[in-house]
Formats: sequence, structure tokens, C-alpha cells
Amino acid sequence: MKGLLIGILYVLTLILPPEEQSLISAGDTEFLSINYDAAISFYHSALALQPGNADIHWRLARVLVAAGEVAPRDQREEIYREAESYARHCVEIDASKAEGHTWLAAALGNRALFVGGKTKIQLANEIKKELDRALAIRSDDDATWSILGSYYFTVGSVTWLERQMASIFLGSIPEGGFEDSEAAFLRAIELSPGTPRHRFELGKLYLDWGREEDGRRMLESALSLPITAAGDTAARRVTREILDNKND
Repeated sequence: MKGLLIGILYVLTLILPPEEQSLISAGDTEFLSINYDAAISFYHSALALQPGNADIHWRLARVLVAAGEVAPRDQREEIYREAESYARHCVEIDASKAEGHTWLAAALGNRALFVGGKTKIQLANEIKKELDRALAIRSDDDATWSILGSYYFTVGSVTWLERQMASIFLGSIPEGGFEDSEAAFLRAIELSPGTPRHRFELGKLYLDWGREEDGRRMLESALSLPITAAGDTAARRVTREILDNKND
């Protein structure tokens, strides 16, 4: 009986791939349309047919990261942990998938918002490794460069004294600075000029850096672009508040 069941399952794997591909395509359409719940549903249906498909795992990680950005705050950590799990499965199944490394880094970066200092530093080191792996496989992905820009923005905001204190009590903080962040964001913009996120983040970097005019110009250009992700709506609101305060 067990042998018969295995045989049936094997035959099903030969029959089902076209349906699986249709479900993935439907999920992609919903993701791009910012219908994240529908995208998750399609991807889960595809995963039920092909649980070992690495491409479905990274897509689930990606959509969960996007969904987490607009979820109620008390639900975000759980969503990011789920995204991390799917990304790790992708990497375990096929470490040559750049997207698995990219979205693992993204999930870890968002998870870092909810953990203590020592764990935060551990995650920072892992995030950098995953981004380096992603770029070694595929160097032309704007999302990876944008996440790297955010990573360098964060570590570049750590003062010398904070680094020294952290190295004593928590562990070494990875190197990086605003120049690295700027270069990464500019590369992301070059690869995908119509994605608002890259410009929003670069604009904030410039303002923190004291480059007021560059920051204002970049934020205004971000506002001129159409929304491409749910998080863009909140980013627009914050950007308008920043610009209004600068104009006062």
C-alpha cells in the first residue's frame, strides 16, 4: 500500500507542474497588485503541490516581508519569523537562488527591530553575509542593493563610542557607513528608477547626513513615483511630514 501511494505521488509530481506554475504566476500578479493575502494564498497552494520548490519559498518570504511592513505592530515579529523560515528553506533547497539570500536578509533585518542588543549584532553580521551571497550570485537585483543601503545606513548611524561599548559587552558591530549606503541606494535606483522605496530611503539618509538639499530633492522625486508596494503609502505620509517640517 505504501509503495502504491509513493507511486501515485510520483505520478502526480509529473502531472501537476503546469498547475503549479499557473498558481505561482497568479501569486506574482497579486503581489505586484499589492494584494498580499491573495498572493500568499496562491503561493501556499503551489507549495502544497511542490513543497521542494525553492522559488515558491523565496516568494513567500518576499510577500511576508512586504505584508509585515503594514501589519499591526504586535503581529510583525511573527510575520517576519515566518518569512525568515521560508527564506531559510529556500536556501537549504537551493543555495544558488539569490532571492533566497536577499529575502532572508530582509526578514532578519526586520526581525532585528524586535530583539536585544547582542542578538541584534548577531543578526547584523548574518544579514551582511546573506546580502554578499546574494550579490555574488546576482549583482543586478535592485531589491538586494536597496536592502544593503538600509543595512549600511543603520550601521553607519552607530557612533564611535557606541561601537566601543558594544564591542566590550555585546560583540563587534559590522563596518559600514553613509558613503556605502549612498552607493548602494544609487545602484538600486539605477537598476529600478521607478521604485519609490530606494529614493525614500536615500532621501532620509541624506537628511541624517546633513545634506539637506539632496535629501529634499530625493524625497520629492520619490513622491512623484507611483506606489509599487503597500509600504509606500506609509513612506509617502512620513515623507510629506518631513518635507513640511523642513519648510516651516
